[in-house]
Amino acid sequence: MAEPIEIPAFIAVTLGFAVFLAGTEINARVEALRRYNIPEPVTGGLLASLALFAVYLVSGLEFEFDLQHRDFLLVLFFAGIGLNARFADLVAGGRPLLLLLLLTVAAIVVQNLVGIAGAIAFGFPAKSGVLFGSASLIGGHGTAIAWAPQVAEAAGLGGATELGVAVATLGLVVAALVGGPVAKFLVEKHDLTSPDPDVELTVGIAEDDHRADGKIDHQTIMRVLMYLNVAIILGFAAHEAIIASGVNLPLFVPCLIMAILVANLRAALFPKAPPISRTPALGLISEFSLGVFLAMSLMSLQLWTIAGDGLAIGTIVATQTVITVAFVIFGLFAVMGRNYMAAVLASGFAGFSLGATPTAIANMTAVTKQYGPSPIAFIVLPLVSAFFVDIANAVVIQTIVNF
Repeated sequence: MAEPIEIPAFIAVTLGFAVFLAGTEINARVEALRRYNIPEPVTGGLLASLALFAVYLVSGLEFEFDLQHRDFLLVLFFAGIGLNARFADLVAGGRPLLLLLLLTVAAIVVQNLVGIAGAIAFGFPAKSGVLFGSASLIGGHGTAIAWAPQVAEAAGLGGATELGVAVATLGLVVAALVGGPVAKFLVEKHDLTSPDPDVELTVGIAEDDHRADGKIDHQTIMRVLMYLNVAIILGFAAHEAIIASGVNLPLFVPCLIMAILVANLRAALFPKAPPISRTPALGLISEFSLGVFLAMSLMSLQLWTIAGDGLAIGTIVATQTVITVAFVIFGLFAVMGRNYMAAVLASGFAGFSLGATPTAIANMTAVTKQYGPSPIAFIVLPLVSAFFVDIANAVVIQTIVNF
């Protein structure tokens, strides 16, 4: 087989722009995609990955993207989420955060039970079920790769890494497609509306908001970028200290926390200063960062990795998807209050429980652009999915592997 064609980092970013814009154009022309809240980068990214898959099937050529610049976009995005957070939101989000955390732990357990049952049904070792469960789905590619060697040793399974990556890949695809329709169903079935219709969107600009009032200009953009950079610099410093202490956290977590501190200290010390939180400029930059990150993530999916164990992976992920959708509609939505925030969180939970946090935020962004803001949802879900979930997931996975 020929060597993979390597796409350099700068070209990968440029293609990410193109794929994002292509998704925007396609969504503008296909009303069904907008109606079911399919995020624009998802449309473009999945079509690009399918095109590369077709090339692989015809010619055998594989493509590998250098994604080193993509990860900075994720850091920039989460810093933007932090700048939007107010201490009052954190206080108000305390109970929803706890409830969502408990629901996430329950979902981790359920995913692994389904994964173990599926693994046994298709002739895999029972312990490999975590790779069909939370290690690859709620955990995503990184967690699957991290746990695969230990699962391989405990279960005597060859190709554990490839299996985990394949499950995570298909999970990410499904996660990007189910969240929007779930929210549409809940919002319209229960006739829900945003309680804060006049609040700026956390990510992006509302579809009917043309911003002809001059709120986005060179000064507002530059001001937001400056404070984003300040937050990221402080986040880098905090990350180094955290790593030195022996705790391993993704870089975007301390950047998110530092951005929360920066925004709230600025508001307290300079109450008359021009705003940066809840501004169209910050929403626009956040949408750009998330959109290009997700477009690059999806366009670089190596769908051919699923082919080897396609029947087992497809069947088990399909089962996980049905159970997840039922879980968020009949469980999470009710527990979180049967309100608009609960519907937005349902779309996000479907995104991160099957895929990744950026997918969850993209799902919620598409929903809020159509139906209205939900600021607390954008604070609660990242705190659970980007921080607490890794701890809970590790405990459950370790228990199963050591059993």
